[in-house]
Amino acid sequence: MTEAAIPLQETARRIDTIDRKILRVLQEDASLSVAEIGERVGLSSTPCWKRIQRMEGEGIITGKVALVDQNKIGLGLSVFVSVESYDHSNAWLKKFAETVSAMPEVMEFYRMAGDVDYMLRVVVTDMQSYDIFYKKLIGAIALKNVTSRFAMEKIKSVTALPVPAFEAA
Repeated sequence: MTEAAIPLQETARRIDTIDRKILRVLQEDASLSVAEIGERVGLSSTPCWKRIQRMEGEGIITGKVALVDQNKIGLGLSVFVSVESYDHSNAWLKKFAETVSAMPEVMEFYRMAGDVDYMLRVVVTDMQSYDIFYKKLIGAIALKNVTSRFAMEKIKSVTALPVPAFEAA
């Protein structure tokens, strides 16, 4: 079985306490050097680097980015968009996913269970920009219903996952 074909549960079992510590440190500050990460988790540089490389190869670590304050770059409006569809075929979903994924305003895109089919998190400069986005969305593909909810205040927003301190039984 290739690394890419390892089932998720098997991959999760291969993450030990040190790997978990590395993940917590990287989520806090990915700009740290391997030596600094190793020092924080109790490893020298080479074994720390090898663990990071393994987790990147297994797709546990999917990338390293700079986090940007959306308001400080003029993107002051966050909108949560619920979408209901008439069509639930694979062909429609493929077209919808391609269309929405190509829209730079869409920060997150989920297929849902429950009373809505899809949920989008959209970030734009203002209401006029959202109106342009909305018209582009409804003009691109047939939709049953689109409901927009506008965030008034961001109370909590984190990017770090709560990495468990131990392996679940």
